[in-house]
Amino acid sequence: MPSLRQIATPLTIGAFILSTVTGVLMFFHLDMGLNKAAHEWLSWALVIGVVLHLSVNFRAFRGYLKRPVARGLIAGFVILLAASFLPLGGGGSPVAAVMQGLGQAPVAQVVALAGAESEQVTERLQAAGYMAEAEQTVADLAGGDRKVQAEILGLIFQK
Repeated sequence: MPSLRQIATPLTIGAFILSTVTGVLMFFHLDMGLNKAAHEWLSWALVIGVVLHLSVNFRAFRGYLKRPVARGLIAGFVILLAASFLPLGGGGSPVAAVMQGLGQAPVAQVVALAGAESEQVTERLQAAGYMAEAEQTVADLAGGDRKVQAEILGLIFQK
């Protein structure tokens, strides 16, 4: 059985490669297939690898914390992390606001906004398993599930 030391570094390196490549692809909107899911779920392997790597190399890690440059870099990233939780002045993403507004609107209004024929949209929704009523909101039709809501909106706006 391999030792923890033999596993920690290769696990960290492999998970870092996966997380980095999928993250860069997502940043440039070039991700496809399971890239996003792999990035979100398999990045836990990076967390585990780093924890194992730190546990095996804790003495060396403590040595880094004694160096001013290392402490400054680590502190800088901790500050950036804290700042990432601050709300943006503009109130967030306009796309999220539009999606929320469309979700709260009655299906008939969203169909009219899409410039679509009511009967065609009703048929598409029924074919996908959604029994929509004109005054029902998209959010109600989706049962509060945002992924389902996006699917329904996709069906309504489908050309």
